[in-house]
Amino acid sequence: MLKERFLKYVQVYTTSSEESTTSPSTHRQFDLAHILRDELLDLGLEDVKVSDHCIVTGSLPGSSKESLGLIAHMDTSPDFSGQGIKPQIIENYDGGPIHLKGADLTMDPKDFPDLKDLVGKTVITSDGTTLLGADDKAGVAAIMEVLAYYVAHPDIPRPSLKVAFTPDEEVGRGTENFDVQDFACDYALTVDGGGLGEFSIENFNAASATVTIQGLNIHPGSAKDKMVNALDIATDFHQALPVAQRPQHTEGREGFIHLHTFSGSIEEAQLNYIIRDFDPDLFQEKKDLIQKLGDFMAEKHHTQIQVDIKDSYYNMKEKLDKVDFLIQEVLKAMEENSVPVRLEPIRGGTDGAMLSYKGLPCPNLFTGGHHFHGRYECIALEDLQKAVDVLISLVASLGQRK
Repeated sequence: MLKERFLKYVQVYTTSSEESTTSPSTHRQFDLAHILRDELLDLGLEDVKVSDHCIVTGSLPGSSKESLGLIAHMDTSPDFSGQGIKPQIIENYDGGPIHLKGADLTMDPKDFPDLKDLVGKTVITSDGTTLLGADDKAGVAAIMEVLAYYVAHPDIPRPSLKVAFTPDEEVGRGTENFDVQDFACDYALTVDGGGLGEFSIENFNAASATVTIQGLNIHPGSAKDKMVNALDIATDFHQALPVAQRPQHTEGREGFIHLHTFSGSIEEAQLNYIIRDFDPDLFQEKKDLIQKLGDFMAEKHHTQIQVDIKDSYYNMKEKLDKVDFLIQEVLKAMEENSVPVRLEPIRGGTDGAMLSYKGLPCPNLFTGGHHFHGRYECIALEDLQKAVDVLISLVASLGQRK
């Protein structure tokens, strides 16, 4: 049933949009929301609803006073097409190159060495013309399987289970309309991680920076000592930032400053950056650097430069201290299911990071997926099943808490 659920969900078109100002950013996300609402009702959950902002919630009452939230997001990344997904299923993967038939491309273990961990398993990919959508429909499918299990096993002691499926996580807006008080949950997990055993209790601090440079356009034939070319200044600005802090040169716990769009003309140019770091002091240093560089370049080029910096989310680690027991219970559940633990900081963000700062502590559990946000995305069905098994064990263990 897990495979069937997953394949059903990934074929629903739910790509979110960076440009949209509506909530949800794309109305098509309601298509999956309504499917999930109906499935939750069929399972017999209580208080099932889809909000005006496309957040699906429901609850399965338990035998203890505590409640555990299980959260995943429905949207897929706008970085690559999520329309018309055609899954490919490779049984008993032999470790060789995988042919993506739709795009006539190959996913080669030489380029993707983590494929060696999937040998002998059932690997699911797209046909190469779209992403797969395991991020995060694998998490959605895992949560639905856990709910179905506990509906079928009502005699097993458990906390109340609260479920939430959110929109727009991929564009950083998954929790902007999430009412933590209404959700009424003691602690939660997002099921939105990567490969087998990945468990994350910290993530980047994140901000965005918009640098707007004013120029002065004069006919190039008479521009001497008059023209101020905003594009030249924008290039100068970007080249002045440390090359070593670009994302292609960082890994592990290293932060970065990433230019993701550059647009403009002689009259005006705009640079859009994202800023990331695990360490709050280094995070602030990066923001200060961009602000000071804007002031310096404005003086150097005798023009106006506006720098707008906005924090997006923060490292959830400091908010998880009060639920150390939950972290230990997850680790125990992984050990019980022979899952090797990989405590890895998230080089990104999740809904859980934002929810942790709204008062709902929320670490992040693996789904088994790989190579998110592109045509080479894939997942091993057995690893997704392990996520289900870990969650089932976790719920049973939490049901024993006094």
